[in-house]
Amino acid sequence: MAFSASESSDWNTASLLDIASYKNGLAMQRFRPVEDDPGLPVLKIRELSQGYCGSDAERCRSDIDESVTIHDGDLVFSWSGTLLLDFWSGGNAGLNQHLFKVTSDAYPSWFYYMWTKKHMRRFIMLAKDRATTMGHIKRSALQESKVLIPPADVMAELSAKMQPIVDEIIGLKVQSRKLGELRDALLPKLMSGEIDISQVELPTKSNEIG
Repeated sequence: MAFSASESSDWNTASLLDIASYKNGLAMQRFRPVEDDPGLPVLKIRELSQGYCGSDAERCRSDIDESVTIHDGDLVFSWSGTLLLDFWSGGNAGLNQHLFKVTSDAYPSWFYYMWTKKHMRRFIMLAKDRATTMGHIKRSALQESKVLIPPADVMAELSAKMQPIVDEIIGLKVQSRKLGELRDALLPKLMSGEIDISQVELPTKSNEIG
């Protein structure tokens, strides 16, 4: 999509912190589940990298604040250690420290995702410079990261094209996770004979040419 010089002059300059909230997680070892609380799996850098919380994931209380509770479709940014940025699709979880939950009341998720992603290479370089301890970026790096904000009509046009793509990607990731969970639940029952499918008739394609 091309824009003229006059149109581009109407764009505003801001920073990442102007377009989104980057909420840091908690030290979840301080929020262990209490009695009769099944809790939530804790989302750490490992879980973000693999895209799900395994059975060995730590757990935290289920009544933690919503600002540090992660749901499918939330954008998560690990800013320390291994720097990663991804839309979560692994179900509800508690956000551990060293990760940001990225949200915005003013801009669509595709917009702050793409601008954060644009600056990721620089963030990774900044983290490497601090790798003598634990590579990370400071919040000031977000404030220093430039963002261009288009006029409302251009934003609406771009969002109409970009947001459905992001939503579909998230939807497919969630669907893949749920299918995997269904497979893992059914396969042991099939192998043990608890579920008998010997009498199930599968549909066959007709050999007739219409």
